[in-house]
Amino acid sequence: MRLHRWFIALVVFSPLLMHAQIERIIISAGTPEDRDLQAISNQPDAQKKLAMYQDFVQKYSANPAAAAYGNWQVSLYYQAAGDLQKALDYGDKALASVPRELDILVSQAGIAQQLKANDKVEDYGVRGGELCSSISKEPKPEGMSDQDFAAHIADEKSSNKNSCEFLEAAGFNAISGENDAKARMADIERFSPAFPNSQFEEQITSYAMVSLSELHDTPRLIAFGEKILAANPNSLPALLLLSGTYVDDPQPASLGKAVTYAQKAVDVAKADAPDADHSRKLSAGMAHSTLGYAYLKENKTAAAVPELKTAAALLKPEDQQQYAIALYRLGFAYAKLPNHVNEAREVLTEAASIAGPVQQPSQDLLTKVNAARAKSK
Repeated sequence: MRLHRWFIALVVFSPLLMHAQIERIIISAGTPEDRDLQAISNQPDAQKKLAMYQDFVQKYSANPAAAAYGNWQVSLYYQAAGDLQKALDYGDKALASVPRELDILVSQAGIAQQLKANDKVEDYGVRGGELCSSISKEPKPEGMSDQDFAAHIADEKSSNKNSCEFLEAAGFNAISGENDAKARMADIERFSPAFPNSQFEEQITSYAMVSLSELHDTPRLIAFGEKILAANPNSLPALLLLSGTYVDDPQPASLGKAVTYAQKAVDVAKADAPDADHSRKLSAGMAHSTLGYAYLKENKTAAAVPELKTAAALLKPEDQQQYAIALYRLGFAYAKLPNHVNEAREVLTEAASIAGPVQQPSQDLLTKVNAARAKSK
C-alpha cells in the first residue's frame, strides 16, 4: 500500500489522469492552502496537528482537494490512535470530495479490514477496481502519438499496480469471509466486472457456484456463467460451472449444452500437455466426468464409458471426491452394458470404499449389481 504524496503543483488535477478517471490531490504551490499545510507539517505535537487539520478542513471546505487532504490526514490520525470508526468516517468525508482518489480508497479498505467490515471492504475494493480497469480504456489525447500514449498507459498501470493488487485482494478476501450466500453473491456480481481477468477468477467462480447452489437459483447461476464466458470464452471455471449445471437441468436443450461446454473445457484444459498442472488436470477430469454423465443421460452408454475411464484416471491423483463420483458413474455405465458386470463390481467396490457423498449410493448400486449377478446364475 502506498503512502499518499502531497503534491506541490500549478493545477488541481492532472488532465491526463482525469482521462483515466483517477484523481490525485494536488495543492498549488504558493497558495494559502500550501502555506497552511507547511505550518501544520512543522507542528511536532500530534494533538495540535489534529486540531490544525480540522481547522484547515473548515477553512477550505470549498476546495475539494484541500478538504479531502485534510479529512484524510485526520482519518490517518484516528487510525493510528486505534479509533477505527472515526478513521473510517473521516476517510469517507475525504472520498466525498475526491471519490476517485485511489490512495484514499486503499487507505479506507485497510481500515475497514481492521474493523472486519466486509461490506465496506468490498465497496472500496470495487470502486478501486473500476478505476484500475478504466486505465486501459482512457481515450488518447488529441495530438499525442501512439507510442507516447502507450508509454503513458504503461506508466499509469505500473504506478498504480500495488494499489490495484491490494484492492483486488481485499475485495476477494471480503467475499471469502462472507457467510451469507445472498450477500456473498451480491459482492461477487460487483467484483467480477470491476476486476476482469482477476487472478482470483477460479476461486470467485467456485464461490459463485456454491452461493447460487445454496440459494437454489439455477437461472442466475447460468446467467453468471454465461456472463463470464462472454468476457473470457476460455474460462475453465465458467465452462465447468455451466456444464455441471446444464447436465442436471431438466430443460430439453440442456444436455446438449452440457456436452458442448464440457468438450470445450477438455480442449482448454489440455491435460495431456507437458506443462499441465494440478488445476488443469483436475478441470479436465471433471469435464470428462460431466461429459460421460451427459452421455449416460442421453442413453449413449458405450460413448460414456471411455469418457468416465479418462475422468477416473485424471481425477484419482488429484481429488478423491471427484474420483469417487467418476467411479460411481462408470459403475452405473458398466451395469447398463451387457457382459460388463465384473467391471461394474470392481469400480463400484472401490467407489464404496471412499468416504463421501457417493459412498452410500455406490454401495447401494453395488448391492443391486451383485443381486442381479446372483439371479443370472
